Amino acid sequence: MHNRYRQRGGEDVVFEREAQLLRTAGHEVQTYERHNDDIDGIGAASLAAQTIWSKRSVDDLSALAASFRPDVAHVHNTFPLISPSVYPTLKRAGVPIVQTLHNYRLACLNAMLLREGGPCEDCVGHLPWRGVLHRCYRDSASQSAVLAATLALHRTRTIYRHVDRFIVLTGFAREVFVRAGLPPEKIVVKPNFVPDRGAPPEGPREGVLYVGRLSEEKGIGVLAQAARLAPEVRIDVIGDGPCASMLKGIANVRMLGRRNAEEVRRAMTQALYLVVPSLCYEGFPMTIVEAYEAGLPVIASEIGSLAEIVRSGETGSCVPARNAEALSQRLLRTSLREAEAREMSASARAAYERNYCPSVLLGALEAIYRDARVH
Repeated sequence: MHNRYRQRGGEDVVFEREAQLLRTAGHEVQTYERHNDDIDGIGAASLAAQTIWSKRSVDDLSALAASFRPDVAHVHNTFPLISPSVYPTLKRAGVPIVQTLHNYRLACLNAMLLREGGPCEDCVGHLPWRGVLHRCYRDSASQSAVLAATLALHRTRTIYRHVDRFIVLTGFAREVFVRAGLPPEKIVVKPNFVPDRGAPPEGPREGVLYVGRLSEEKGIGVLAQAARLAPEVRIDVIGDGPCASMLKGIANVRMLGRRNAEEVRRAMTQALYLVVPSLCYEGFPMTIVEAYEAGLPVIASEIGSLAEIVRSGETGSCVPARNAEALSQRLLRTSLREAEAREMSASARAAYERNYCPSVLLGALEAIYRDARVH
């Protein structure tokens, strides 16, 4: 089950891909979805009440559990319309529950452990009252208060109690959630996957590629400074966002705007490195897995899960976050070492085949379901 976002994102893609992966493997899969577009027809008071407890979701899931009789329920996102009411509903029906934690919502009101452009852990391990004071959800004290009340009511009494297995995407995320109070024996690390498009074509590679949202927390300001300090390095930028103007007018930066999946994959097979200069704790950027699938090594900020996903000297390298000088030097060095880039390209593709391809992740997902059923 999944509560879809207004703007399609990585969680929506993972939900769809995992359901299809299971169906392709012969499993019978029933989905339950709600969409945030429906919020437009709901008043503020009613939305607040549904965020805490949705009678519609209770009725829908009770009927679905009775008719479909699932072996296991896999929850992705419940916020805001599905609500945590589904957990006791499924538990009363005798259905084991698996929950993927795609973001840090259980520990942070804005789900990103982010405030004022950088990491913030003020609410990890505490009731999120600081997040209300800082208006961390949509810069609204009232909306932050509703979400804080939902977490205070349901985190330990409902979610931690009724979910049999939590899937987190990295070891870093596991450590954060343990500090947030989630029972460590219930946590399993399983990354996301992307479809295998086959071995990337051999041929010349040139320049550095950025793919993603152009916003402050993604390190676009740092990337702009690094580009000016390394004018010899061509940087192609795919994406759009509020910080796009920071990169415009820099001679060695090509702004390519938004591109479809085929165009992104082609660009990844032609670049020397992907650059991920984030200033915040990322969950598990799909762009990195897509890069590995295309045999593209990664230069990333040494922060949070990025330092775990990118293995320096093997699948790329890490540089200190917020350090434009260090990033520019790494860009210059890597652009001059094509032989090293080719070796890392092979290592990136091998990492994909070993850790992030569909067959590997199918086996991991089935094992988690079996474990949840005997819990």
